[in-house]
Amino acid sequence: MKRPWGVVEVGDRIRFDGQVHVLAGLDGPRCRLVAEEGAGVQVLLLTHVLAAQDFTILDRSLPGQRRVPVHGPLDGCDTAVRNRALAWERHVLEVETGSPGPGREQLPRDGYDPAVYRLAQREAAKGAELTASGEQVSVATVRRMRARYRAQGVWGLVDGRRKRERSVFGRADPRVVAAIKQALEGQQGRSTGTLSRLRHEVGWLLEDTQGPGKVAVPPVATFNRLVRAVAEQEGLALTAEGQRRRASRPVPVFTPTAATLPGELVMMDSTLLDVMVVCEDGKTRRPELTMAVDVATRSITAAVLRPKGTKAVDAAVLLAQTLVPQPMRPDWPEYLSMAASVIPYTRLASIDARMQGAAARPVIRPSTVVIDQGKVFVSRCFLAAAEHLGITVQPCPPASGHAKGHVERGFGAIGTLFAQYVAGYTGNRLATRGSSVEEEACWTMPQLQDLLDEWIVCGWQERRHARLRHPLMPRLTLTPNEMWAALTGIAGHVPIPLTGADWIELLPSRRCAITDEGIRFEYRTYDGPALNGHRHRSPAADGKWEVHHNPYEPWQCWVRLPDGWAQAEWIHRSLVSKPFTDTTWRHIRTVATRHTDRAEHEEHLARHLDELLRRARTGQTSATRSHKSSSLADVPGQRAGTRRARRRTADTGTRTGPAEHLPPADENTPPVPGSAGTAASAGAWSIFDAHQEAQQW
Repeated sequence: MKRPWGVVEVGDRIRFDGQVHVLAGLDGPRCRLVAEEGAGVQVLLLTHVLAAQDFTILDRSLPGQRRVPVHGPLDGCDTAVRNRALAWERHVLEVETGSPGPGREQLPRDGYDPAVYRLAQREAAKGAELTASGEQVSVATVRRMRARYRAQGVWGLVDGRRKRERSVFGRADPRVVAAIKQALEGQQGRSTGTLSRLRHEVGWLLEDTQGPGKVAVPPVATFNRLVRAVAEQEGLALTAEGQRRRASRPVPVFTPTAATLPGELVMMDSTLLDVMVVCEDGKTRRPELTMAVDVATRSITAAVLRPKGTKAVDAAVLLAQTLVPQPMRPDWPEYLSMAASVIPYTRLASIDARMQGAAARPVIRPSTVVIDQGKVFVSRCFLAAAEHLGITVQPCPPASGHAKGHVERGFGAIGTLFAQYVAGYTGNRLATRGSSVEEEACWTMPQLQDLLDEWIVCGWQERRHARLRHPLMPRLTLTPNEMWAALTGIAGHVPIPLTGADWIELLPSRRCAITDEGIRFEYRTYDGPALNGHRHRSPAADGKWEVHHNPYEPWQCWVRLPDGWAQAEWIHRSLVSKPFTDTTWRHIRTVATRHTDRAEHEEHLARHLDELLRRARTGQTSATRSHKSSSLADVPGQRAGTRRARRRTADTGTRTGPAEHLPPADENTPPVPGSAGTAASAGAWSIFDAHQEAQQW
């Protein structure tokens, strides 16, 4: 009968807690230990004693202390080395047990039966057998292999020369490696230099430490490879940018940011978008994108574009937009609506009727918002809005992008999945920027905002995210909308969107007078029947009223009247969709029309996303988008002509009319396709023809 593998018995001397004890008795799960030094007696749980770091059975030869054989390192060996070790394992087991392998119940071969032959005889038989097969193996070698197997398992049977760890530096001189490491550490905080400079510095270090001519610097190619190996092994950066990036990272081990419910943790940040847009003054600039990302679902709850220099009110509006449904645009296809998505639409529509016309972007109420130390986020306006909504604001340390990594990676995803397809893309660094970016820019800020909102619905919320996986089904990836639907069922509640009055309260406000013409600010005039009876009749001392407006949708504003909020619309709102306005834009840019027809929802989303990115790249817009303003594409020579006209005006000092600001007509410039009037040149006004314009629609 075999002795059980790994046993402890009464009377054994053991080492526990730094002292030698005698196991005096066992009583169920408890054991009695008597210390050899002193008269101390302890009654402890046996599992506690066996789990101690220094537990050892003394005065017992190995069956009671054998460890589980190690097989894992064999996977990293060559096939020939692994097969040789496994073959030696069979030989050793046959010598010790008579069976040629573990668990094999068969009669021992002649010369290996433990009941008939002694161990020395079995060792001699194995040596003779291997020698007869062509491999010179002595009895001493068999005994040595048996000792290795009992000490290390099958890993001990591997040739020791094959187990040596290879250095990442190869056969490089350790003194050269140490000098390179010292030189790289000395580069920290300095401007980026070339490897040639580093090679000279390493040579000087070797001369100072080892003496002139004692240690030679490797050749250039070898030195460059060695520098990269040392930098990677030691975690040192070769450039100043890499040094700053490594310095901002926390010390491992990293603790992941986890959130299990929608809105539990929302991260906000701002960055410049890598796209040129046509601003209100006609100049092209990069807009600033402010975005909020929910950690649990990876949903982009809100994203707004503003000219560079986001204000505190913009951040407050962003916070408000996370709490209201995203309305469907009139020209958006039906399969972008919430009713066509995986979001529990029926349940939400029964709670709030506004969900019936909402896009497939979930409403998430933040519980905690992570912000950086930017002025817009630590301003009184933003903090007051968060406090009003019951949201906790959690600032992160300065210059610590890792603390809000989800929104930082979201910016990168927008750059690769959306921005690079938009006309006017600048690239993510100066080296990748094209030479005609400003001429290619054709989208205005509202147009690009509309494209971004549409892309978030069809290109992000319905895109499978590699980090959205179920713990028990790690191979299954989910979309942000699917994750929101799943977590909402677990949470047992859904957020109630803000009411209209609460949403208006969070919008930027200003003091304006109500005159006979209406309310005027930002070069726009707002008016409506609700203002009658309040013109020139403000109860305030300054004669003005409190007016709230949405800077991202300047079509209307709201005035706080004694009986509540009153809406006033922009008096020129209808002109935005009129043919004359569109014709004026087409004298400068080109309009194209695209139509699509799809059958199934997923195919709809995929094709619509492709059409959206194609439209953003070529500067083309559908006919149904004409009311927002047309897409723009430069007419050849127009920008240069405009600059020449401005210079002539400045030189002469004369005041010119609107037509004089347009570039002169060029005989070589072809007429703009799609413009009303074929005789109109690229630089002149044309007569508006309603019949011809109607054919364009």
